[in-house]
Amino acid sequence: MAQAPNSSGLVTIFGGSGFVGRHTVRALARDGWRIRSATRRPDLAGYLQPMGVVGQIHAVQANLRYPQSVAEAVAGAEVVINAVGVLAPTGRQSFEKIHDEGARAVAKAAKAAGARSFIHISAIGADARSNSKYARSKAEGERAVLEEFPEAVILRPSIVFGPEDEFFNRFAAMARVSPFLPLIGGGQTKFQPVYVGDVAAAVKASIDGKATPGTIYELGGPEILTFRQLLDRTLAYAGRKRFYLPLPFWAAKLQALLTSPFPNSIRPVTLDQIRLLQKDNVVSAKAIDDGRTLAGLGISHPHSVASIVPEYLERFNPKGQYSSYRG
Repeated sequence: MAQAPNSSGLVTIFGGSGFVGRHTVRALARDGWRIRSATRRPDLAGYLQPMGVVGQIHAVQANLRYPQSVAEAVAGAEVVINAVGVLAPTGRQSFEKIHDEGARAVAKAAKAAGARSFIHISAIGADARSNSKYARSKAEGERAVLEEFPEAVILRPSIVFGPEDEFFNRFAAMARVSPFLPLIGGGQTKFQPVYVGDVAAAVKASIDGKATPGTIYELGGPEILTFRQLLDRTLAYAGRKRFYLPLPFWAAKLQALLTSPFPNSIRPVTLDQIRLLQKDNVVSAKAIDDGRTLAGLGISHPHSVASIVPEYLERFNPKGQYSSYRG
């Protein structure tokens, strides 16, 4: 249950209606913060309000491409969080506009507004030298944030899982209609899936002063799993049996190019995502040595995939969501 709002504590969170954002809103509401969720469509963010007490959570209109709306959204905020990100560009929402220029706009406005803390959600794999536009834009966004707000805390999660995720749900939905799943690059790419609730806890810990200002933290769960192992678990939790179609990276890239005219929502992966799959997505040894991990933020027992994912993939079971209770 949420605590009574703290009249002196206002947080503005950009992307508060998104996947990571909504879990962050819930965690901060329970801690008593007043929350201003900045989103392009506040009329579609009403589901955030029951996460707090009456009047605690308020959605406002803001667009990272319009500096005045960003400035108005951060006015009076003690803490500003940027949780805006896109997995694939759509329309005007390009990687550069959202991850780089947008991140700079929010950090600059937060500094001008006198916010004491700024937390930026990035991603493991952010690399200015990557051949992936996503990874490059994430790295450029981190640089922009630290230029505008040097004391900012940057959180880089690996693949994030939770009830609304776009990995387990996507492949479980694919297994519902397709006789096979694509095993890209032999399925050997490694991931360190992190629960969205643990990412939200990392944000809260950063606000509470457990993070070193101006530092990049890498967030990963308790297990390192290959792409194939993630698909194995997806099928097991969804109660499905499917063949794997091995796709070398070059063949997967060709398929991505051929399906590029279709909406991203129905494509298995994009060309840029395949480029990301060519590199492991795990917490680095240096981050572990430096204490720049969940453990370094006081989160010593992160949730495993097995403790969370089966519950929300049960709806994909071919015999119905509650078949396991029928005996």
